[in-house]
Amino acid sequence: MPKIRPSGGYRITCSFQAATMIYDATYWFCEKFLDSRSRTVDQMVQAARSGRQNIAEGSRATATASQTELRLVNVARSSLEELLLDYEDYLRHRHLRHWTADSPEARAVRQVPQQQKSESTDLTDLTDQQRSTLYAHWLVHVDPAVRANALICLIHQANYLLDQQIAALERAFITEGGYSEQLAAARLAHRSKLNPSDPPNASAVIPSCPQCGKPMVLRTAKNGKNAGQQFWGCTAYPDCKGVVRL
Repeated sequence: MPKIRPSGGYRITCSFQAATMIYDATYWFCEKFLDSRSRTVDQMVQAARSGRQNIAEGSRATATASQTELRLVNVARSSLEELLLDYEDYLRHRHLRHWTADSPEARAVRQVPQQQKSESTDLTDLTDQQRSTLYAHWLVHVDPAVRANALICLIHQANYLLDQQIAALERAFITEGGYSEQLAAARLAHRSKLNPSDPPNASAVIPSCPQCGKPMVLRTAKNGKNAGQQFWGCTAYPDCKGVVRL
């Protein structure tokens, strides 16, 4: 029987691949240009690692916990934002040039994926080493300012991808519900197939919202006198607060 909610597959996502490259390049940057005894090294490497690892952990969690996946992807996004500030601080404290978004150098970094597509090659089809090679001109440069600026560009790209991923997860949670809700709905649908002669009722079929007509999802009350009890809630919540009691 296939899983109700597939999980994993994070290795082929653009966000994970970008985060991997950022983590590797940050490790090399700190190793070459910062004092290994500095607390900043630990913070930068851990922020880069957190950005990568939480994407993976969130992808695995999606099978059984929608909110956990959303939380972990948000942690990854926050970690990369912290790392972004570290690289900006590095440039500012040393009076080094910070590339503007429309500078030729920044545009060159951003254009790498488009150049690959023009050659009928997608970055997601490459190995980690092959992707790093495409950016080696910046990521292994002898000038730390070039490395830091290139990494700032890559972090902005990764953050954009994660913002899109978070928005998609939020939409899916609102329209489809969480894992427990989908599992309960699948159980009720299966029961209905086994007993097609049973009269339809709120506990055997998925009802439509009595207020707006949209499909409903099974939810569990968290507070109040009905805490712990399940009920059907409208998928349009919070715009619609239609409820059907079990």
